[in-house]
Amino acid sequence: MLDVSTRQARAIFYNSSEWKLLRQSVLERDNYECQWCKEQGKVTTGVHSILEVDHIEELKDRPELALDIDNLRTLCKDCHNKRHDRFNYRPSKKKKKWDDEWW
Repeated sequence: MLDVSTRQARAIFYNSSEWKLLRQSVLERDNYECQWCKEQGKVTTGVHSILEVDHIEELKDRPELALDIDNLRTLCKDCHNKRHDRFNYRPSKKKKKWDDEWW
């Protein structure tokens, strides 16, 4: 079974040629579009954002699915950060400039 228990082990995995080839296959399969944005009727491609390949079942929880193409999907950086509650995703609490205007 694949060892992904340490940061170094994950770095080795993500730099492997096997992962890089599979990642490219997933991007092609998903037409270089974020799958979460697509579900919401938006089109987000590599032109609009950085695209990342996400493990649906977490790598740390299910290392046996690390190279299973059915466990992978393309997400834009924003959606990937939302999915993992990462620090650089913060929903906007700021009121839009004209939200209080109703004319």
